[in-house]
Amino acid sequence: MNEVLDQFDLKILRALQLDGRLTNNELSEKIALSASQCSRRRARLEAEGFIRGYQAMLDRERLGLDLLVVISVTLATHNRDNAQRFARLVNDLPEVLEAYSLTGEMDYHIKVVVRGLSDLSRFVNEVLLPHDSVQHVKTAIVLNTLKQFGPLPIG
Repeated sequence: MNEVLDQFDLKILRALQLDGRLTNNELSEKIALSASQCSRRRARLEAEGFIRGYQAMLDRERLGLDLLVVISVTLATHNRDNAQRFARLVNDLPEVLEAYSLTGEMDYHIKVVVRGLSDLSRFVNEVLLPHDSVQHVKTAIVLNTLKQFGPLPIG
C-alpha cells in the first residue's frame, strides 16, 4: 500500500461496493468531491489493488442453476503436491464458485452450483471422488441464502 486511505477513499470504496456502475459524476455527488478527484482516486485505488475488478451479479436460478451446494473435502494425503493437484482441479471446474482451505476436520469447503441432483451426483461421483487427491466428500445443499455478497465492513 503506497499511502494510507483517507475518508474520501473509504467513501469511494463503500459506494462502489454497493454500485460498481457509478460514473465519476454520480460518485462525486455521493461523496462530495469533484469528479476529477474521484476519477484520480478511483484509478489509484484500482492500480494499488484495493479495487480488484467489477462484475455483474447474475441470478443463478434464472439461469437454470437451481442447486447451490457446499461440499466439504478431505484430501487423501496431506502434502504440498496433493494440495496443489486439488487446487488445480477446483480452479479448472466452472461449477466451483469459491473454494477455501480450512483448519479443522475438513481440508476444504467448496461452493458449487449445478442444475439439479443428477448434475450434483455426476459432479461428486465422476469428478471429485475419482480424483487422486480426494479421500472423502460431504455435500450440503443450501436451502435458503440469508446473505450474499455483503459489502466489506470498511472504515
